Amino acid sequence: MRNKILYLSVLAFMMLVLSACGTAYALEVSSDPVRTINVTGTGEVMLTPDIAYVSIGVRSEGEDAAKAVAENNAKSGAVVAALADSGVDEKDIQTTNFNIYPQQQYDEQGNIQETFYIVENTVRVTVRDLDTIGELLNAAVNAGANSIYGVQYDVEDDESARSEARQAAVDDAQKQAEELSEAAGVGLGRIQSISTYGGYPVPLYEGKGGAGPVSVAAEVPISPGQLMLTVDVNVIYEIR
Repeated sequence: MRNKILYLSVLAFMMLVLSACGTAYALEVSSDPVRTINVTGTGEVMLTPDIAYVSIGVRSEGEDAAKAVAENNAKSGAVVAALADSGVDEKDIQTTNFNIYPQQQYDEQGNIQETFYIVENTVRVTVRDLDTIGELLNAAVNAGANSIYGVQYDVEDDESARSEARQAAVDDAQKQAEELSEAAGVGLGRIQSISTYGGYPVPLYEGKGGAGPVSVAAEVPISPGQLMLTVDVNVIYEIR
């Protein structure tokens, strides 16, 4: 009986040792790092703008704040009316900035000689007919606008172009990974991770814009040019 109990005890101990060794071996095998290859693919799609945004403002100044505001309100109202008469919908004219602040002039000793007030009122205009931008700017300036901020072109619905660029970026990443793995003499495995960034249309030309007094004698020449939408995709593949 004692021999049987001793035998069972030894057997249980050996099984415990073997189980521990097996676990340690499994842990050792599973801790081996996965070999990977990291590539970045790029997809580009050319777009023709179909919408534009432009900021148009009126800047007034005067010794009396109330009078400066009244003058600015009158001119700003005239600018908005001119835009509406030129075909801009009311919902496409949005006030984005209204400021009133004092400006002092000093003498050589640093004493305040004069204080006057500056009033600024700026609206952001959405232009849906790009052929009318020059006409709109001309009308706004003739109505009293004296601050024009650069025209920004865009595409109102660019989701399909974004999808096309993403697909092109993935294809580019796949091609790079295949070429690199072949050159390195390894096999390409499953995708470990994938991430994407970008996807915003940008102009392909250098725009000239800015703020400040504007004087327009004839219709402003405007060229929308083209936009490029770029998407980058980073893909990590397992290699075998």
